[in-house]
Amino acid sequence: MNADVGKRPRNIKCVVWDLDHTLWDGVLLENAVVSELKPGIRDTIATLDERGILHSIASRNDPEIAVAKLTELGVADYFLHPQIGWDNKSTSVATIAKLLDIGIDTLAFVDDQELERDEVGFAHPEVLCIDAEQAATLADRPEFQPRHVTADSRARRHMYRASIERSTAEEHFSGTNEEFLATLGMRFRISPAGAADIGRAEELVVRTNQLNSTGVMYSAEDLAAHAESADHLLLMAELEDKYGTYGQVGVALVERGVHQWRLKLLLMSCRVISRGVGTVLLNYVVRLAHGEGARLVAEYVPTDRNRIMYITYRFANFAELGEENGVTLLAAPAVPPALAPSYLTVDTVETVASERRR
Repeated sequence: MNADVGKRPRNIKCVVWDLDHTLWDGVLLENAVVSELKPGIRDTIATLDERGILHSIASRNDPEIAVAKLTELGVADYFLHPQIGWDNKSTSVATIAKLLDIGIDTLAFVDDQELERDEVGFAHPEVLCIDAEQAATLADRPEFQPRHVTADSRARRHMYRASIERSTAEEHFSGTNEEFLATLGMRFRISPAGAADIGRAEELVVRTNQLNSTGVMYSAEDLAAHAESADHLLLMAELEDKYGTYGQVGVALVERGVHQWRLKLLLMSCRVISRGVGTVLLNYVVRLAHGEGARLVAEYVPTDRNRIMYITYRFANFAELGEENGVTLLAAPAVPPALAPSYLTVDTVETVASERRR
């Protein structure tokens, strides 16, 4: 129905696979001898995984038997939130999108049966449905070739698995939220962006809508130029805990003057907002400016989704100064705030402004 024509998602974030006659030849429940994956499938899965594209399963099968076969074939660990049972494939696909917390328009569905592809395509026209005969060539298609492949991309599956463990632990924890956070051993690292960070910085700018102070779409070229500029500071923030890394989750872009610094952009991934780290990067910039004897003024541009950033600035005691060409200006408090809550360790690579000025 929407196999290869019509509206297609620009970038695929997850491939949802059928099993029988798709991942392997034969029907598992009919006692077919399944000793290997179909030609090219293993390499395709591994290649997409390296690019940060996730994998899951929507299959009508016995869950225990299917998972055992996937384990035997050495690929079980690739698949997140597999939906193996007797639901409609469209229901399984929607469940996967919800559990991964990604848009259903970023999913591709691979199945050997046209009827199944049509059923998913009818329920979810945004999903890219692909005949299993084309599965081994997915990596060659533009939808599966992200603009940047970063360290975070390569670790994306492992970060999702760590998140599943973390969520399970939180569900079973009986204390307060702050007491749970104290058990995680969280470390928040802030450092100037290097050349290897630019791709991830651009990815965060493009993907982050709610916790983004201006919504300005800085390109990789723009960000690289600012990172090298003597008059700017581009900061990256990374979070990890005992379960593993969350990856690089925050960006701050500062324009530095002798007496005033402008916070041109502040953003934080929504994935970490519940970890109480939303203001740590902001507090660090405030303290850095104060240490250099400069006044920090933050820029805020309202969008249809980022009102929370204005509230963040006001709760951090930023005072509104007025507007300048449609940009709301807010001044940082005169007294620098505490850097972070007690349950969080912050590691910083100090950047002295005078060392980077011309």
